[in-house]
Amino acid sequence: MTPPQRRRRHPKPGPEQHQAPPQQEGQDPPEGPKKNPERLYVITGPDGAERSELDLVTLIVAHADPPPSATPEQAALLRLCTAPLSVAELSAYLSLPFSVVTVLLTELLTAELVTARAPVIRQALADRSLLEAVMHGLQRL
Repeated sequence: MTPPQRRRRHPKPGPEQHQAPPQQEGQDPPEGPKKNPERLYVITGPDGAERSELDLVTLIVAHADPPPSATPEQAALLRLCTAPLSVAELSAYLSLPFSVVTVLLTELLTAELVTARAPVIRQALADRSLLEAVMHGLQRL
């Protein structure tokens, strides 16, 4: 036995609204006009240059404000990187794929507008003396 299918209820049209055509079951509602997103190769330019070795966790820090010759995406990257941000965060904030962000960052690195550095990795194990001090402090409570 198949479960009953839920049907979407549509509001009754008022005098200023027009009647939408009825939908058949299983069809998605029609959407408004779609925006044509820019093609990614328009943003990145020709892909003839080498890319920098950037990981998702590589931290990026900007040195200066965006120059007038910077593209809008590069200017956005430079404004975001006033504090260290990872490449993954930049990709998420700009809603661009990782590969596009690496191409943009490579151009900024060659122009020396940003610096890439490895993230600070904490030790896998804490210092033994610190753990003993915490343990003794908890025992005194």
